Amino acid sequence: MTDYQVNNGYISSDWPYEDIVNLPHHVSKKHPQMSAEKRAAQFAPFAALTGYEDVIDEAARLNEEKMLTET
Repeated sequence: MTDYQVNNGYISSDWPYEDIVNLPHHVSKKHPQMSAEKRAAQFAPFAALTGYEDVIDEAARLNEEKMLTET
């Protein structure tokens, strides 16, 4: 990984994104800015497989029950 020199908040000119990194942030005229709370919610954890945990718990219970009855 290459280290780049930062001077007064600007990255040295040998950085590959020097031409765009210091451009002003785009603000849409059409869409209002999203609140910080709503932006954070996009990255909140979620259950991708709803019910998966219940299936695993039931399989573990059945296996344990089977092992106890076999001995």
